[in-house]
Amino acid sequence: MRIGVPTEIKNHEYRVGLSPAAARELVHHGHAVTVQAGAGAGIGAADAAYVQAGATVVADPAEVFATAEMIVKVKEPQLPECRMLRKGQILFTYLHLAPDPEQAAALIASGCTAIAYETVTAADGSLPLLAPMSEVAGRMSIQAGAHYLEKAQGGRGVLLGGVPGVAPGKVVVLGGGVAGTNAAHVAAGFGADVTVLDKSLPRLRFLDAVFGGRVKTVYSTVDAVETLVAEADLVIGSVLIPGASAPKLVTRALLKKMQPGSVIVDIAIDQGGCLETSRATTHADPVFVEEGVIHYCVANMPGALARTSTYALNNATLPYALALADKGWRKALADDAGLRNGLNVHDGKLTFKAVAEALKREADYRPAEACLA
Repeated sequence: MRIGVPTEIKNHEYRVGLSPAAARELVHHGHAVTVQAGAGAGIGAADAAYVQAGATVVADPAEVFATAEMIVKVKEPQLPECRMLRKGQILFTYLHLAPDPEQAAALIASGCTAIAYETVTAADGSLPLLAPMSEVAGRMSIQAGAHYLEKAQGGRGVLLGGVPGVAPGKVVVLGGGVAGTNAAHVAAGFGADVTVLDKSLPRLRFLDAVFGGRVKTVYSTVDAVETLVAEADLVIGSVLIPGASAPKLVTRALLKKMQPGSVIVDIAIDQGGCLETSRATTHADPVFVEEGVIHYCVANMPGALARTSTYALNNATLPYALALADKGWRKALADDAGLRNGLNVHDGKLTFKAVAEALKREADYRPAEACLA
């Protein structure tokens, strides 16, 4: 199969769809890989490293799209990229379509077969291609939150770990999944007073056992969210419903009860965010203030830590990319129900029900299984 890797063009996105090592593995399996010049610069991978891996390097992104049977990216295609996609071409990347009707319409119009990292599932129902970036975003959320709590950044001037004689900062994590667990891990390491809310009792039991009491666990109710968020110095929003829009757990009315200069990092912004007031920001302009509360809503947080993120992501995506390239998308999806769950768009139809419902385009929905016929 002919595989194309374009340079990412989203604001401050430095990751790359394939590292040189991943490209070499695909070449080793008999596939042809074309990489846009400079695509790996953000992770310190020169064009020469791709050439040495057996890939072809070209300057023009249009050539990458025109010659490839499968495009491997990191972030959702921007509209200029959507216009280069074509009927029958495979797109393998993060999509996050639920809050992005414009991108969804462009992918539908292209006729491409779009497989989203974030809805591929493992046998246990987990999300193996979302997990590595959730790990990065969860850990980074505390780093970002601690920075914006500094008074010079407009924050409350609170040190998360406190000092002897002064109480530590209060961190509230909404959602105890992969991102939330990693956020709690780093926050607890800072010495903060950490509470995780989740609706799954088995997950809360797991977290209690893992953290050995260093992190408090609370069953998530409207009352618990309102009480704990109002008292928090830093809130991490990490709730997730695969493929669907994130639930709005923090209202504007609740924001008004928080201390001025408190910080909220909304990791769920890729799926629309879990705050009523959230809107996507970029690394170039990462924060805004609503009701005196600093909002950090960068939609590609791991892009700032491109080297770590790319290699972590490739570790997870490479086996699936190989399956798609070795077998073709129909057989790969037929053989693997989890990979089949990643199919979001095919031949002008939406193929993931939660996405179709979120976009109110149920008329354009066709089950993924029907597309394999």
